[in-house]
Amino acid sequence: MHTHNLERWQHTHRFTVVDSSNERRTALVVGLTAVTMVVEVVAGLLYGSMALLADGWHMGTHVAALAISVVAYRQARLHADDRHFTFGTGKVGVLGGFASAVALAVVALFMGATSVERFFRPITIQFNHAILVAGIGLAVNLASAFVLGGSHAHEATEHTGASHHHDHNLRAAYLHVVADALTSLLAIVALLAGKTLGYVWMDPAMGLVGGALIAWWSYGLVRDTSYILLDRVSDPDMLAAVRAAIETGSDDRVSDLHVWRVGPDKFAAIVSIVTDRPLPPEHYKRRLACCEELAHVTVEVHRCPGPQP
Repeated sequence: MHTHNLERWQHTHRFTVVDSSNERRTALVVGLTAVTMVVEVVAGLLYGSMALLADGWHMGTHVAALAISVVAYRQARLHADDRHFTFGTGKVGVLGGFASAVALAVVALFMGATSVERFFRPITIQFNHAILVAGIGLAVNLASAFVLGGSHAHEATEHTGASHHHDHNLRAAYLHVVADALTSLLAIVALLAGKTLGYVWMDPAMGLVGGALIAWWSYGLVRDTSYILLDRVSDPDMLAAVRAAIETGSDDRVSDLHVWRVGPDKFAAIVSIVTDRPLPPEHYKRRLACCEELAHVTVEVHRCPGPQP
């Protein structure tokens, strides 16, 4: 066989298109959050405000986590055509989402531990400074959520049924911003209650509420991303569609089937077929053309054992 004839049977492994707009959105939010962090830390040092310093360093943890999302987008884009990645770089964003989810869990744990400590060791709160800091943080995070939220909401509602999918990297960045906005909002409520009503206990109580909610978000993101990273079958509709396309109206039967995600909306499949009248694999691949989300299909055909005509 001539070498040039092999081109007919070869194909690209770019199974997913990296969304450059999401990369730019996330980078913009990283820059906005980083600038705010620097301003708060410098102001805290100049004015001797621990509230400003604490919120500034807290925001710094989210800058680091958001930077993971930007790096994931960049790596997925730079290595999209690198054949060392057997099934492309579609899971790089999922890996970034998983890492950010772990960072969210650490933030939730820190918030919970600090809040419990504050119940037993209350400190003097500078309410005016703290409310000002929380207000600045809330404004910045609402702006960041607006930047990321349009694309995130679009992805969450655009697809239904078997084609439903998310950019888990964008989802992780969005959750970090929303988590920061939530902590700022709860802080404002607690601080106003403490300042006007004397309910100082509201500050650690709201910290526990915020930590619990962030932990729940983190759990959901860790679960969804780990399922994809471990190639867990998470779309039974796709399995049913593949079986139906092969078996409907024929004596062909699927004896072994593996389907897994290689990108946010792309799947790969290995299908083993047992039949009395075997046909070339290309015949069965044409049957699977109805499953548009299948980006890479391997078919093996076995003749059913028994007496031959």
